[in-house]
Amino acid sequence: MKSDDVPLLSTLKDRLSYLNQRQRLIAQNVANSDTPGFAPQDLKPFAISSQSSQAPLQLAPVGVAMTDPAHMAGTAPAPSTPWTPQAAPDSETRVDGNQVVLEEEMMKMNDARMNYEAAIGFYEKSMGMITTALRTPGKGS
Repeated sequence: MKSDDVPLLSTLKDRLSYLNQRQRLIAQNVANSDTPGFAPQDLKPFAISSQSSQAPLQLAPVGVAMTDPAHMAGTAPAPSTPWTPQAAPDSETRVDGNQVVLEEEMMKMNDARMNYEAAIGFYEKSMGMITTALRTPGKGS
């Protein structure tokens, strides 16, 4: 039995993947806070689908640059996620057209970080309960 067969663990995996992508988008928004005309992006709020997983993660090959003849040739997997970024302008637009407000982006980043830590804590507690359930009664740890 794989961990993805357990609906709780599958949902936690999806939640962590969602939060990872959201943090990447927020970091991209912050990095482009001085780019004229840049509109920040965000993800729709996470929702648990009726299936155990929202969509399967697929790994797409990415070319690796060889900068030295001694380097090994090959590909590196880059995760592709089922969540699509959407425009999410912040509350202000500057004269140059940039719509990133750093304070709002930092609040989003903090929210994503706290949700990530909560999901990790829930995962650890779930694994602890599964471990306890698998122990032979009367045997110590």
